[in-house]
Amino acid sequence: MKCMKIKYRMAIALFIMVTLPIVLVIQFFFQEGDGLLHLKMAPEIMLSASQQRVADYLVSSFLLIVFTISILLLWVYHGVSARIDQLAKAADNIREGNLDVEVNIRGKDELSVVGDAFEEMRLQLKADAQEKIAAENNQKQLISNIAHDLKTPLTAIRGYAEGLRDGVANTPEKQDAYLKTIQSKAEEIDRLINELTMYSKLDMNNIPYNYRLLSVEKYFMDIAEELGMDMESQGVELVFNNFVPKETLLIADPEQLGRAIHNVISNSVKYRGETPLKIQLRVKDVGDFIQVEIEDNGKGIAPDDMPHIFDRMYRGDASRTTSVGGSGIGLSIVKKIVEDQGGQVWATSEEDVGTVIYFVLRKYEPPEEMQSEGASEENTGRRGRRSHRRTGKGLSAAE
Repeated sequence: MKCMKIKYRMAIALFIMVTLPIVLVIQFFFQEGDGLLHLKMAPEIMLSASQQRVADYLVSSFLLIVFTISILLLWVYHGVSARIDQLAKAADNIREGNLDVEVNIRGKDELSVVGDAFEEMRLQLKADAQEKIAAENNQKQLISNIAHDLKTPLTAIRGYAEGLRDGVANTPEKQDAYLKTIQSKAEEIDRLINELTMYSKLDMNNIPYNYRLLSVEKYFMDIAEELGMDMESQGVELVFNNFVPKETLLIADPEQLGRAIHNVISNSVKYRGETPLKIQLRVKDVGDFIQVEIEDNGKGIAPDDMPHIFDRMYRGDASRTTSVGGSGIGLSIVKKIVEDQGGQVWATSEEDVGTVIYFVLRKYEPPEEMQSEGASEENTGRRGRRSHRRTGKGLSAAE
């Protein structure tokens, strides 16, 4: 049922209320005979014919106007009251936190527009509430994961410390091995705490960035050398290949970008298969971007898990994540860092074959003015060198 707009209802009602007296006045002056309602007066009260006509006309006009106004008020009230009641119920439901009741006010009048706005507000509040619940569940899950993961290194530290105190490590070699293990477990605890700190920054969208101009070749070579020593101690082969020209530059945060690469490689180490793990780090030139590829020959990722691997707190197969631990936010941090720096990240994987994580970052291109100035300086230098060769003077002499 289509609903007429309230302003149109009011306009029609006003039009009728104004025109009706005019019609009655015209009838009074131009119609002969008795009025619409002829008054019967008492015999002792005698009215002239003209007076009787005026009295009849006034009474009939009054009754007709009252009747018409009543009908118009009912018509306007019917078009407004039901929708106001629906809006009031909707407001009560929203105030009480009941966001599952749909605000269903059909039509094209003003109150229907307000009803649509109420429905949009309800849906937005419901989405916000669901997001808040999901965030709270993520926080609880993260705390549970990290608390579980902290038990293992803490137990190891306690055990090795007791071994040192009780003299179980009775040789310098054993003592050194115990101390190295304690140091390794302490570093693991530090990593878990860093993940918790990073999650809080990620949750508040407050990851700090310190952008710098980086040489792609040098930066990734340094990263590969740093990771290579760590991977070698874990029995992992790391191969680095650079396919980017030496002069290629990149604007990025070296610390956060390094964190993203570390997270990807740590994930590969966690889910290594039975065969010796080999990780390949490749950097390629793809036009306006550089593409980083990190490939492993680990367990791979199940097809059902692939759409979710960059989701926060997603840890895939629970049976295997329980054994390897982890907070479940490593790849979500990778996605956040890469996208915040203007890049994109994706992955391909095949079970029992391996996984490749890709991400691209835009190359640095100097402004056109700098390029033209550089070209002019280069041309000037070339002309100067040709002049020196013709005159037999060296460059140092010319300077």
